[in-house]
Amino acid sequence: MSPRPAPPYPSAAANPPLLASDNLAGYEVGAVRHARLFRNGANQAVRIPKEFELQGDEVLIRQEGSRLVIELVKPAFEKGSPAAMLAMLAELAQLGPCDDAFPDVDTGLPPLDSIDLTEAAA
Repeated sequence: MSPRPAPPYPSAAANPPLLASDNLAGYEVGAVRHARLFRNGANQAVRIPKEFELQGDEVLIRQEGSRLVIELVKPAFEKGSPAAMLAMLAELAQLGPCDDAFPDVDTGLPPLDSIDLTEAAA
């Protein structure tokens, strides 16, 4: 039996797993799973495990060093439509309440002048 030819892409050893020392600031790190790469015609594909399944039809893919980042494309709604309003309300609900103190925007301004409407009528 002859040895299997090397794949045309780097091995897992070329892309070691994430370590505790990796700078992951700003990244939400959850479960880690191995996945299989395969060819789909001229394209390389990855089998995404069920627990990482994305809801939607489109993704954006970008490369950050040795990482491949896949992000779900949020659906575009018609401006002013009920679906757009519901999506906006869902985004706002995720933000939660704002506990910041709002500044007094009138600080340093001269007082408002009282307008005497009786002089204008005369």
